[in-house]
Amino acid sequence: MKTFDTTEETAERPDEWKARPAPPCAMVIFGATGDLTKRKLIPALYNLVTNDLLPEAFAVVGVSRTQLSDDEFRQRMEEDLRRFATVEVDDAKMEWLMRRLHHVCADAGDPETFRRLGEALAKLDEEAGTAGNYLFYLAIPPSVFEDHVRCLGEAGLTREEKDRWRRVIIEKPFGHDLESARILNRRIREVLHERQIYRIDHYLGKETVQNIMAFRFANGIFEPVWNRRYVDHVQITVAETVGVEGRGAYYEEAGALRDMVPNHMFQLLAITAMEPPISFAADAVRDERVKVLSAIRPLSPEDVLRSTVRGQYGEGIADGERVPPYRAEESVSPSSTTETFVALELFVDSWRWADVPFYLRTGKRLPKRVTEIAIQFKRAPFVLFRDTPVEQLSSNLLVMHIQPEEGISLRFEGKVPGPDMRLGTVKMQFAYADYFGSQPHTGYETLLYDCMTGDSTLFHRSDMVEAGWCVVTPILDVWKALTPRNFPNYAAGTWGPKEADELIQREGRRWRS
Repeated sequence: MKTFDTTEETAERPDEWKARPAPPCAMVIFGATGDLTKRKLIPALYNLVTNDLLPEAFAVVGVSRTQLSDDEFRQRMEEDLRRFATVEVDDAKMEWLMRRLHHVCADAGDPETFRRLGEALAKLDEEAGTAGNYLFYLAIPPSVFEDHVRCLGEAGLTREEKDRWRRVIIEKPFGHDLESARILNRRIREVLHERQIYRIDHYLGKETVQNIMAFRFANGIFEPVWNRRYVDHVQITVAETVGVEGRGAYYEEAGALRDMVPNHMFQLLAITAMEPPISFAADAVRDERVKVLSAIRPLSPEDVLRSTVRGQYGEGIADGERVPPYRAEESVSPSSTTETFVALELFVDSWRWADVPFYLRTGKRLPKRVTEIAIQFKRAPFVLFRDTPVEQLSSNLLVMHIQPEEGISLRFEGKVPGPDMRLGTVKMQFAYADYFGSQPHTGYETLLYDCMTGDSTLFHRSDMVEAGWCVVTPILDVWKALTPRNFPNYAAGTWGPKEADELIQREGRRWRS
């Protein structure tokens, strides 16, 4: 993870991104003609080019089943870049990147594919100076992760010798329950060392997520109150206004719980609740994150019934237009029992967080696209204000806004001018774009750069993956045994089923809306 000096001098130049270019390397993208490549990976590489973070000795090898020459692949990627770039495309910088693109037509089930890939990479080592350093990105279905890693190993492409490195980026989902995650971890580690495995979560590439540690540990006024003595509860929300967007077949297998909770949401929880690491070294940070996930109180079947809520959207109004129910989406069963909404009440049984509830919710077709972490503090004692016009005291609230706007807000009470003691709520708002300038990004730039430089801080480790599934699998087991009878149970364009409100209202709390 990169750290930057934000002194007054550098703050005056918010566009300056001071970091060294990555070392010479070749990036191999399996699934090179897929959505992830054109929407995220190529635009992210272009953004790295614009910030001078890619080495001169750099190449990309796209691997797909499509019959394409190098020039045809470059033309396709250029069209996609112009369509999905997060900034205005500079022709010279785009040409720099396009010259370094190559394509290998492949059938992943054919060992000959990996032999040809090895020959292409060896040729690039000679012609482009990529020095035998290879980054393999598996932008492919999870069902073939294991096969691709095994074939890479059999072809000798994962072998590290002298100063050459070989790394593999694996997309989520990493397994579909605890047992499958353990099996996948074991089989991949038969080919790769843990240091070579980069399990990616693009949420951890967002600047605000990375800033949580800086916010907590670099500011003496916040860390002392970041605990059970002062915090009433924590809310983590990942809300989407869209439906499944043509991914019905995948979503039918995954559902909202598998898709969002053991990866994205648990990483937000872990960074929020972790203890200060001894340094920003990758394993020091990841050790503290996995401790949080391991400390989440196990859920019995009775706990699952009491502390979890699932929902599925029906017909409703989104962005002023009527939208169909989930069961009418493409590739979705008309009697589907797959959840599109999840709400959880969890407890982290550590000294810092004992008895502080963490409320998590995520869903499709909600009223607003927002990802945020809200820390609600305990109310101050009312005794001082008993004989004043003040009727009640509001809680202080700290919110970390992750998307779409990145920033931090703090809510507190102040006196309203006048002869009486009256209080008004004050909100202080910090927006990254206003202070540091705006750098449009895909969320993958930092993660790709970190992988090239060998920094695994923002990537999942195997024990982290398994700790997350330890919490989620008991929920899956109960939900599988008890089929929901009331789906759909919330209208598209609303904040989920009424049971989610009841979950948090039991203790006199309410969701932020």
